[in-house]
Amino acid sequence: MIFTFRYLWERRTLIFMQFLFCGIFMMTFYLYHLPLSAVLYPTFICFLIGSFFIGWSVYRAYEKHKKLLSMQSLHMNVLQDAFAENVGTQEKDYQQIILKLCQEMQMAEDKMSNSYKEMIDYFTVWVHQIKTPIASMRLHLETEDSKLARRLKSDLLHIEQYVEMVLTYIRMESNSSDYVFRQIKLDKIMRENIRKLRGDFIMKKLNLKYEPIEETVVSDEKWLSFVVEQILSNALKYTNEGSVTIMLEKPKTLCISDTGIGIASEDIPRIFEKGYTGGNGREDKRASGLGLYLCKQICNRLGFVISVSSEVEIGTVVRIDLSKN
Repeated sequence: MIFTFRYLWERRTLIFMQFLFCGIFMMTFYLYHLPLSAVLYPTFICFLIGSFFIGWSVYRAYEKHKKLLSMQSLHMNVLQDAFAENVGTQEKDYQQIILKLCQEMQMAEDKMSNSYKEMIDYFTVWVHQIKTPIASMRLHLETEDSKLARRLKSDLLHIEQYVEMVLTYIRMESNSSDYVFRQIKLDKIMRENIRKLRGDFIMKKLNLKYEPIEETVVSDEKWLSFVVEQILSNALKYTNEGSVTIMLEKPKTLCISDTGIGIASEDIPRIFEKGYTGGNGREDKRASGLGLYLCKQICNRLGFVISVSSEVEIGTVVRIDLSKN
């Protein structure tokens, strides 16, 4: 109905001319003093014929409108076959313009896709290559136990985290389906990440409040472990004294809290945005704004809900609702 009104309004000039001609016809016959029935009858016949053609025009326009709507979802390769053949010269010109634009857009997409694939391949190779010298340096440092060695081990761990973050980002952007869902014990993931970050706990002299979590969850171990490591790493980075607490809230919500510098209230709504670092990130030049963004994206794909609450100079609590599978 809306289409019909719009169509008629766009052609209001032609419709007005039809009524005008009918009026001229009636006036001419009337001036010759013909009977009223002789005037109205042919006028009514002309009106019916004109209305029929207008209705037929509306019907054809609506059918063409529906076909054009269905063509919007077609791929460019089959778009040409979907165009109507019996069209006027002007519509044919429009079809040629559309096809030319589609071809240019396809060429641009292919070029961009190839460039993106080359970039992804390069960074993937780079990430795997950089892991070799990192592993070598870690082996050399394992033989020493000094303050400098512990400091270097911590820095090396952060380098590994940044490299892993790059690899995770590449996998996320490439829509990787590298997921293996199974029953996972949360204690296993927590202990592995605590062991990995124990050097930072020792150097900063932070207390770890953690009791075994007798809980399992259906998830991908590698991706969930990445999320936990990022949250623990952030807690250590922004906590200079006090403690980090790991606990499970009912029914199945993993909570990681710290007594660090906290997050400003105006920053909390945006901390999961890509590249957003907030006030703390601007002070810490190492912040990339990707850690929490990746955590959010991974949790969305795993079917979990991650949230953050914080108070400045009091601490931050990160919650991961694991109850939804």
